[in-house]
Formats: sequence, C-alpha cells, structure tokens
Amino acid sequence: MVLVLSIVIVLFGGVQLHAQWVQTNGPYGGYVTSLAISGSYIFAGTYSGGVFLSTNNGGNWKAVNTGLSNLRIQTLQIVGNNLFAGTSTSGVFLSTDYGTSWNPVNNGLPKTAVYSIAIDGTNIFAGTTRGIFLSTDNGTSWTERDTGLTFKNMRAIVKRGALLFAGTYGKGVYRSTNNGLHWDTTNTLPIKSRVYALALHDTIIFAGIFGKGIYRSTNNGITWDSVSVGLANKVVNTMAVFDTNIFVGTGGGGISLSTNNGISWSTVNTGLTNTNVFALAISRDTSGNLFAGTRNGIFLSTNNGTSWSSINNGLTNTIVNALAISGSTLISGTNDCIFLSTDMGTSWSARNFRQPGTVVSSLAVQDSNIFIATSYIGVFGSSDGGTSWYSSDSGLTTYFINTIASKDTNLFVGTNEGIFLSNDKGLHWNVVNTGLSTTGVNAFAFIDSNIFACRQNGGVIVSTNNGLQWKTVNNGLTDTNVIAFAGSGTNLFAGTGSGVFLSTNKGAYWNKLNDVFSNGEVSRFAVSGTIIFAGTWAGGVFFSNNNGTNWHELNDGLENFHILSLIIYDSTLFAGTFGGGVWKLPLSEILTSVHQTSNEIPTSYTLEQNYPNPFNPVTKINFTLPTASYVTLKIYDMLGKDVATLVSQHYNAGSYTIDWNASNIASGVYVYRMQAGDLIETKKMVVMR
Repeated sequence: MVLVLSIVIVLFGGVQLHAQWVQTNGPYGGYVTSLAISGSYIFAGTYSGGVFLSTNNGGNWKAVNTGLSNLRIQTLQIVGNNLFAGTSTSGVFLSTDYGTSWNPVNNGLPKTAVYSIAIDGTNIFAGTTRGIFLSTDNGTSWTERDTGLTFKNMRAIVKRGALLFAGTYGKGVYRSTNNGLHWDTTNTLPIKSRVYALALHDTIIFAGIFGKGIYRSTNNGITWDSVSVGLANKVVNTMAVFDTNIFVGTGGGGISLSTNNGISWSTVNTGLTNTNVFALAISRDTSGNLFAGTRNGIFLSTNNGTSWSSINNGLTNTIVNALAISGSTLISGTNDCIFLSTDMGTSWSARNFRQPGTVVSSLAVQDSNIFIATSYIGVFGSSDGGTSWYSSDSGLTTYFINTIASKDTNLFVGTNEGIFLSNDKGLHWNVVNTGLSTTGVNAFAFIDSNIFACRQNGGVIVSTNNGLQWKTVNNGLTDTNVIAFAGSGTNLFAGTGSGVFLSTNKGAYWNKLNDVFSNGEVSRFAVSGTIIFAGTWAGGVFFSNNNGTNWHELNDGLENFHILSLIIYDSTLFAGTFGGGVWKLPLSEILTSVHQTSNEIPTSYTLEQNYPNPFNPVTKINFTLPTASYVTLKIYDMLGKDVATLVSQHYNAGSYTIDWNASNIASGVYVYRMQAGDLIETKKMVVMR
C-alpha cells in the first residue's frame, strides 16, 4: 500500500513556516525628533521607530522600545536613571533602566501629544497640546497648571529658578514666576509666533520662532529683540547652549552658531548632508561632543560644529515608501532620499537627488533608467545608477506625484490632477485624463494591453488605448477607496481600507475576498506566479496561493507591521516599513512544497531528473532517502551563484517529490544540487519562458 503523506513546508493546513523575516542592515537614518544624554548613554527619539540607544558615542545604535506602545517620540528628557519620553498621542512614558523597559505614566495627564518636558528637582513639567501639567512624584500623577493660560498648545518649556517659560504654537511665550501656578504673557514677539524652541544662557532667554528666526530677552521675557543676523534659515526647530556657544538647528539651513549671545550667527554645516535639523544635544563631559538629529539620521561634531560626520549604524528608523529593482540593485525610496543595495540589503548607500527632506512616494525602472516620484517636487530620473539626477517635469502641471509606473516604453504618473504619460523616458509629459471623473490616482496595474489605475474614493479605471481614454469599472467594488493594485495573469487585485477585491475579467466585475487581515487596510501587493502577497497597515504581511480565497499570515520574525512597500527579487520578499527600514524573507519554502510519496524504505539515496524539463514555471524533483537524513537541495545558475534553496532540513527515510515554482527565476540553464548522507549529486534543468 502506498501512503501519500503531505508534509508541505508552506503554511497550508496549519503547518508552520520555518523561514522568518530578518531586518536588513538599513537603510539607516530617518527622522530624529529628540536627543538626550546621560554620561555614556545617548538616546535618540524618532518620528516612527521609537527610542534608540548608543553607548559608544553614536558608533552603534539599537532600538530600546519594550513597553513603548507609541513609537512616535516628540521629546526626551533624562535625570539620573529616569528617562521620560513624550509621545505623539499617548502622553508620557518612563524608563528607569536606561530604556530597557518602559511604562506609561499618565495618571491625570490626557492622552495627547507631549512636545516638551522640563525637569527641575522633583518638579517635572510637560508641555502638551492641551496645556501644561506638573508631576512632583516622578510622573506617577499629574496636575494641570493652566491659570492664566488663554492658549494651551505648547511646544517648548524651560525653567530657571522660580521662572518658567512656555513657548506656544501661535501665541508667543508665557511666563510663570511661581512654579506654574499662574501664567502671564510676555509678548513683544511678532504676532502669531510659533515658538518651537527655548534656551537659557546666563540671564538671557532665547526663543526660536518658526519662520521668524531668533528673539532674545534680557529682562526675563518682558521684552524681546530680534537677533537673527547671519542666521542661515529662520525656521528654527531646536537650540542648545554650551559655555559661550549657542547652537540653532533649522529647517533647511542646517546649524548656526553664535558666540556672542546671538548678536551674530555663522553657519556650521561642513559634512552635514541633511540640513533639516530637529534636535541638538551636547555631552556635558569634557568632550563637549555635539549631536544633531536630522530628517535623515544623526550627525556628530567633535570640534564645536566645525565639521560633522554621520553616525547612523543600527538606526533603522527609516520610512520606506517604495522599493524597486534595477538589474541586481535593490532600490528603496524613503522620506528623505534614495538608498541602493547590491547585496540583498546587507549594506545600503545613499543617493541624494535634490534638497534633503524630499519624500519619495514611488519608484519605477525602465531599461537602465531609475525614476523617482516625489510628494512635492515632481519627477526625477537617473541614467547612471543614481549617481546623478535630472529633473523630469516638462509638461507636468503639478509637482505632487502619488505614483509612477513603467510599461514597455511608456511611463505613467498618477497625481491629484490625474494621469500623465511620457514615451521619451520622462523628458516630456502629456496629460491623459479623458474619461476621468475623479483625478486622485494612487497606483497602476497592467494586464496585456490594458492599463488600470486606482483612485482615491473613485475606484478603478481602465484604458485599452495607452491612456488616451479611460472608463470606470467599479461593478461589485463596494469600497472605492483603492490604495493598492496588482495584476497576476488575468486576475486583478485591488487593496482597499476594507480588504481585497478580485476581478477575473479585467475589471468588468469585482468580488470581495475573504477578509482575514488583522488590519483591513491593504497598502501594497507583490506577485510571484500564482502566489500573491499583501502588505497591510498595522497587520503585517499575508499571502495566498489560491487567488485570495484563503490568506495566511506571514509575520514570523517581523517586528514592524506597518507595511508601505513590497517587492520580490531573487526568491526573496522585501518589505519596506514605516519606521523600521527594509525587512526580507526567503521565499523558497513558500514557492516550494515537499511531499512524502511512499513509506516504503528505499535501498539507496537517489536524485532524479526534474520533470517537465524545460519548464515554465513549475517543475517536480524526486529524491529518495534510505535512512533519516539532513537534506539540502539548492539551485545554482551557470556562474555558480546560489539562486534558491529548495530544501534544508531533516527528513525521515522515504520517497519525496518537490514542487518548485520558478516564477522569480529568469529563463536559462540552471543546476540543482542535492546533498544527503553520502550522496552529492548535480543535474541540469532549463527554465523556458
């Protein structure tokens, strides 16, 4: 009797995958909002990745987020062993063990954005969007201190003796002379001043005002004078004082230094490749090292700002909006620049293409050309692998680009003003909006000669004549806010805020698929043959091998579940995340199933020729084991490069069949090699598209 026993190493039938996600080495950097230093401990608060710690002067960073339920950090303050983190919506968290663990300390404090914390002895003040709060018991409880405050949206707090100053979002500076019991205004400042930073130097107080530069008061805030001569940029985000040096971090102008109490300023940006500076901190030891948190990571100056160097190793805080493949190069587009990897994410190199701080919304590759769509400065192209870039805006009526896609010799961009087409590698663009009722276009998908586009609250449109005319195809699509799109054979998948829809007839009709996602919003798709992967916002990654009828969670090892981009390359699935950089997962187990076909004990180790051969895209490989053995079976190209690992685990004695899906492998001749017991055998196979 022949026993057919499935031991498929895919997630089918409830069997768990062995493969796990691992974080690539970057891209490093990202938006750093705050810095705090205590001895050799340097903490960085980030916009999307929580808190990071370095104990070697910024040489290496590691995330320290256990217990921190909100990873958007607005401010950090440390005194002794107590590290306080103000978050975007969840109040204050406290760590008493240098970030190893965190606990919320919000009794009496509304769950709101906390932008500033000031500590004076046992008094801890929190500046929030709902006023100022005081804790005298290390954050265990808070009381509001709002008498005299006619405006409660706070951005900065500093304290000197009995004086307490609070900078607001639009109403200048308030002052208290009695520990916050009562407040009065101190406003000879410009009207509607947004005070993002306050600093004290001896008896002088400085106020950094968004768009208006630096103001100074020498009489405890009663009157203020502008002191911005030489300031590189008047968008002031942060300030730091050390001895006679006053440093200012700006939005776009980098860092300015004054050594004469603000009378004049000089720019100190040498080596500072990102000039959007949001945080400054100075070591209070003899080194006087100066740290700057920017839109793309952290920089260190050991010579009073004369020169800067990037110190981002391990700072996996990047927001990766887009991924693309050009040849053997993996490209990631972030909220600041482009990063390239030629070694599957082991290392990344930055490629700045315009002013720092530009958000990359989408990527496309056409031949050897790389194209970047940005959120507010249009489209850029590179024909030399990202070394240099040219503007690709001729004919575009907007610089706010949502998506870019390539089909044959054509490039399409989707904007809030509709669709534009270029057939000359982005040198010129033409609007192709005929038939569009709503113009906000999120993504494209292609099936044969059909071009599909999805729209914000407008559903799906299709063109059969290269974009000259469009028609709406929403029959059955009950959620028309389509975010993600993918074509697989004749199937078209649409990701929405309420799950996935499938059309098997080019959009003529849509069916809602089973919704097993822990978060309904599907943000990205990736397709490998008959297998489709769905990235969600807050739910991680799922996959289906039966056109979405059943979905399986694919999150083992994944620590960041906010997926912004997905791509498959070299039998590996890459995921770009919100605040966690790029992660990768080997797909050999998903693309490969192994079945035990007989329980009869073979007499020898054998490896048979695959069949069919040539094949496209699925083939079978049989092997036998006379005794229980550890088996490895790998695929190599003709240059000896390992392109896939089909098997790498222990099996009992018996006969087995491998079903391998080579959808991700280019046409050509390959070698498969099996090692088990005393057998090492190699055979050839041909992938033919």
